[in-house]
Amino acid sequence: MKYLSGYGTAVAGDWEKDWDKLQFRRLEVEKNGPEGEVVDELIIKDGEDASVLLGLFVPISGKVMEAMPNLKIIGVSRAGLENVNVEEATRRGILVFNVQGRNAHAVSDFTVGLIIAAARNIAKAHHAIMTGVWRKQFPNSEFIPELTSRTMGLIGFGHIGSLVAKKLSGFEPEILVYDPYADENEIKKHGCTAVSLEDLLKNSDFVSLHARLSENNKKMIGKRELEMMKPTAYLINTSRAGLVDQNALALVLEEKKIMGAALDVFETEPIPAGSPFLKLDNVTLTTHIAGTTADALTNSPFLLMEDIKNFLSGAGGKFIVNKEVLDKPSFKDWLVSVRGS
Repeated sequence: MKYLSGYGTAVAGDWEKDWDKLQFRRLEVEKNGPEGEVVDELIIKDGEDASVLLGLFVPISGKVMEAMPNLKIIGVSRAGLENVNVEEATRRGILVFNVQGRNAHAVSDFTVGLIIAAARNIAKAHHAIMTGVWRKQFPNSEFIPELTSRTMGLIGFGHIGSLVAKKLSGFEPEILVYDPYADENEIKKHGCTAVSLEDLLKNSDFVSLHARLSENNKKMIGKRELEMMKPTAYLINTSRAGLVDQNALALVLEEKKIMGAALDVFETEPIPAGSPFLKLDNVTLTTHIAGTTADALTNSPFLLMEDIKNFLSGAGGKFIVNKEVLDKPSFKDWLVSVRGS
């Protein structure tokens, strides 16, 4: 932590050291928020006087903030903020940083790969050979698509969605985008067309999700939306499981109302043995690995610390989440004391 030495920095690294347990608890935090998890006192024991708290998946709740009265900055080296009570941090005048787009290249690469794997049966053929079967027939054998000139639908056009569009552009598709928060001119710059969710679902050959999960968009893709899709279309989800009604998707796939799906995220992970997805032959499933690359994991903490350090030295802060804190008198006073002017 020499990188931020002198600022009273605490690192939350003792939440859960076992990787499998960490992944399970991380999913619980994503579903229930930071207030639903009991945080080990070790996390805050040595940080009660700290001004800066850094972490990755650890839940940073109101209780943690209460125990750290001098806390002014929270930084998480990931894009998702499900593990931080941002509303409470804002109320207390605590600035929150994340690493927006930290694994955007990793996830966008994987998304394109998953689209191809699902459409061309790559994973299914591999699995068949490994189990001693020379398989040539698949659920989509009568309509195996080439990606060239197909219509791609992207739900969400942030760091990841825009990179997916860029990487798909070599296939010369038409790309439709639904993102009520994105600038339409920015969408046009990428050679894409902004449309309504309904138009995207009705016209796309591949629908790929890249939205951040919130209370407003939970299960935004339900039975009604899935049944709007073409019978030859595929749903791709490398974003958040909560964006899709999992039961509705399983039923639509079972009834073959869409051609297939490719999923890297699930409501419960590892996926339960009784999951209906495991009985289906028109899905491609992976183990929540879209964002896991050496580059993404290694670079994220340094990107976070560099941005916080730049902010503290007066050079901005591009990863600030709750900028309204900058106007709070208590934060202004602290910042003046840190910067010395």
